[in-house]
Amino acid sequence: MKNISLIFVLILFTAGLRAQDYTNTNTDAPETFKYNWEGTDYTMQKYFIVFLKEGPVRNQSEEEASKIQSEHLAYLADLYKKEIIVLNGPGGDGGEIKGFSLYAVATKEKAIELASNDPAVKAGRLIVEALPWWLAKGSIVK
Repeated sequence: MKNISLIFVLILFTAGLRAQDYTNTNTDAPETFKYNWEGTDYTMQKYFIVFLKEGPVRNQSEEEASKIQSEHLAYLADLYKKEIIVLNGPGGDGGEIKGFSLYAVATKEKAIELASNDPAVKAGRLIVEALPWWLAKGSIVK
């Protein structure tokens, strides 16, 4: 519960940050800044959470859908091994959001580009939506 409270406070804090608070000048790396909360130093990093939503083309045969799913999982595993994706998993309620991935990339456009190369997205089974998300490094991701 303390981690959830910390993350919530840090997210609220970041909403009011000014541009000069950022320390990362590498345009290929995610934005970061230092933050001290209750005597502990944190490095905040901007991630992009990509929601994988139900796509318009879901009429594949069971065999084809299974093949696409296997390719989808292999693609995500490869991005995870490369530490481009740092967290991901399926949605659990059977709703429109079928899963999500947390991308450690510099821009929303890069996250969308990578997510759009997913075989399930290319096949139309999934569509993507990306949003920025600030987290303290090491809080729930590496």
